[in-house]
Amino acid sequence: MSKKNFLFTSESVSEGHPDKVSDRISDAVVDAFLAADPQSRVAVETLCTTNLVVLAGEVRGPASVTKDLLIDAARHAIKDIGYEQDGFHWKNAEVQYHVHAQSADIAVGVDAAGDKDEGAGDQGIMFGYAVNETETLMPAPIYYSHEILKSMAEARHSGAAAQFLPDAKSQVTLEYRDGKPVRAASVVVSTQHIEAATQAEIRELVRPHVKNVLPEGWFPDEAHFYVNPTGRFVIGGPDGDTGLTGRKIIVDTYGGAAPHGGGAFSGKDPTKVDRSAAYAARYLAKNVVASGLASRCVIQLSYAIGVSKPLSVYVDTFGTAQVDEDKLSDVLQQLVDLSPRGIRTHLGLNKPIYARTAAYGHFGRAPEADGGFSWERTDLVDALKRAF
Repeated sequence: MSKKNFLFTSESVSEGHPDKVSDRISDAVVDAFLAADPQSRVAVETLCTTNLVVLAGEVRGPASVTKDLLIDAARHAIKDIGYEQDGFHWKNAEVQYHVHAQSADIAVGVDAAGDKDEGAGDQGIMFGYAVNETETLMPAPIYYSHEILKSMAEARHSGAAAQFLPDAKSQVTLEYRDGKPVRAASVVVSTQHIEAATQAEIRELVRPHVKNVLPEGWFPDEAHFYVNPTGRFVIGGPDGDTGLTGRKIIVDTYGGAAPHGGGAFSGKDPTKVDRSAAYAARYLAKNVVASGLASRCVIQLSYAIGVSKPLSVYVDTFGTAQVDEDKLSDVLQQLVDLSPRGIRTHLGLNKPIYARTAAYGHFGRAPEADGGFSWERTDLVDALKRAF
């Protein structure tokens, strides 16, 4: 029997965290290729350190996407985040380029040919999750962790909080009673700041961003409200710590509240099921919960490289289902073609919509008019209700 009363913690990191800078640059590369050719193949990793960015990976796309264009895309991403510091500056950082053509062996296994449908770009397992703890059907700890940092970033970009610098982290611990979150037991926020700001000043600047995000009455007592616990955070970002693409997969997904298959998202085009199938699994799980068929749902999909259909589709509602889980799995597979091509077609994933996913989570975001965050739609609800 699952526990009903407990504390659970999730963390988020800002767009200026070194790993998120790397994710943003890698996804800017993906967008550049997809904007030029929706059928491009991209697998690009980024390393960031003191005034150095290294791009490496494999691509297949049009010649119009040049080395210079991608280096410019990297610089634009850094500038948009807000890095103009001595140790990491969008204009002055060296950008090294080590990107080459995709392996022909992979292309043979993945590409459609004759009667063979397009196969998965790799083997692996992917999970999707939804729970009715928040309006976005995301776990509450990761949702509030993201929202705190988004609020702070908006204040930094607008100039309302010029003392904040781009690198930041948040951590929210919620108390659950009878399986539902009821208050914040503690909140930790660490934010990079200008040299002249004191810890006390930063604490009071952070306070409203936490209070305005948490539900009324949830703010922790002062002893459990931690802001820059070390006292000083001036040197940050890639100048303070090396960043790598794909190192914040729990931040990107459900904050540890659900299983994770282990694959990262950023830097990968949507033929890679690490990305597209994880989006599809979230899409299905969210629609199950949004339809009222369960209050909590996890879905696992598994694939083999070069094989089009998933090897397994597993659905678990943790005993909250109002319907038969085996039938639910069958119905979901009837509603959505879970082959790599089917997922991309259904969700419209062959578009330059990925740089925006690189910070504050890939899930729990609002669907956008140009197809961004299409996996957050709840357009299967009516069909699911009819099926049962």
